[in-house]
Amino acid sequence: MREILGRRRRLRFRRKERTARLDAAVAFAVEWNWPVLPGASLRATTRTATGAACSCPDPDCVVPGAHPYDPGLLAATTDERMIRWWWTRRPDAPVVLATGGGAPCAVSLPAVAGARALAALDGTGMRLGPVVATPTRWSILVAPYGLERLGELLYAKDSVPSSLRFHGEGGYLLLPPSVAGTGQVRWERAPLAGSARPWLPDVEAVVDALVEASTSTPGGGSRLAY
Repeated sequence: MREILGRRRRLRFRRKERTARLDAAVAFAVEWNWPVLPGASLRATTRTATGAACSCPDPDCVVPGAHPYDPGLLAATTDERMIRWWWTRRPDAPVVLATGGGAPCAVSLPAVAGARALAALDGTGMRLGPVVATPTRWSILVAPYGLERLGELLYAKDSVPSSLRFHGEGGYLLLPPSVAGTGQVRWERAPLAGSARPWLPDVEAVVDALVEASTSTPGGGSRLAY
């Protein structure tokens, strides 16, 4: 009896998870006008240390469940009917945001560095928007920017932490409540409830603050090098 009840609970939990992904994808697209698409899913296996592998054809995929695949990134849309069609057929698929254009971009860094960076940014009184977190990386969402502007911004810096990654035009980012090979995707800083559209800081302000945080450690060490 206990085994049967346990199975029922697990099935209810999985149904709830699947509904949450569809609801989130629709909310991102319809309420905030963020183009999304389903990413590659995970499949059970014993071949990896995490116990999961990617549903894409690459048996050695290094980012299982964390990238676009069938459809490709260019298929990202804000059309509710298309989104419901996708997730009705693939309820376990992660929610992938196509960054750039009119959609949010992001600056990401390793999780340990991300926690330190947010504390440093809070200390300056800087206003931040949503922050997406996984067990391995944190991503600060920023206002849309073009690759040309990003290049000019980085060129003007004496140095930029190599741990930073930029998710701009032509890029993508997993959004909550997706699950990837590295674990659960969640909000470290969630959008304000009831927001018509989340406020996003300018990329230059975020990069300036992160560079300052990385070079202000006594002894010349970088707090963003992890």
